Amino acid sequence: MIEISHVTKSYGAFQVLTDCSADIRKGEVVVVCGPSGSGKSTLIKCVNALEPFQQGRITVDGVSVGDPKTDLNKLRARVGMVFQHFELFPHLSIEDNLSIAQVKVLKRSASEARTATMALLQRVGMRAHSHKFPSQLSGGQQQRVAIARALAMDPVAMLFDEPTSALDPEMVNEVLDVMVGLAREGMTMMCVTHEMGFARKVANRVIFMDRGCIVEDCAKDEFFGNPSARSDRAQQFLSKILQH
Repeated sequence: MIEISHVTKSYGAFQVLTDCSADIRKGEVVVVCGPSGSGKSTLIKCVNALEPFQQGRITVDGVSVGDPKTDLNKLRARVGMVFQHFELFPHLSIEDNLSIAQVKVLKRSASEARTATMALLQRVGMRAHSHKFPSQLSGGQQQRVAIARALAMDPVAMLFDEPTSALDPEMVNEVLDVMVGLAREGMTMMCVTHEMGFARKVANRVIFMDRGCIVEDCAKDEFFGNPSARSDRAQQFLSKILQH
């Protein structure tokens, strides 16, 4: 579903990604982890062209992300993206936040969009709040709405960029529960997260990054179950996050 091949990216003289390659198969859940500044968020933003890259190739469901002829708006409609800070439209109600792109991009009628919107809000436990505005919701509620909004576009894959890092601890689980449900329904997911409990629960694979490189790409059980076989940097990372 997602093929990342020898991707390199720089900001001027600063190299952020170096020769990164990974494949995410349909229905797979891949967690991307690593220390701050390791390139995790940049890599995931390259997948739907929110960040351009200088070398390499990325394809999503057979569509080349870096090809100048690719319609990026059409591509992004098929690849759901959930950000750290929700990115909801503050001046629109929750219902309108979900409906607007369905009408304008997918060309659904207002009634079709509303039916889909209400079903998705029900799915993430937010149907009763459809009339509210983002400022009237908690962070966890806003993030669940953001997930529903991404799903409203009928994506072939979902990208999550640290979706719980801006939340109070009490709100983390309500967002992770929605993500676990998606994973169990077979959604292809690439998740940048520090939530190792989530990774252990639903990930098929773990990609560990450091200094712009993919250092580890292995099955979840290998990554957590056999730390001594991991690279020194991954062992150091695991020893810090798994000791509590």
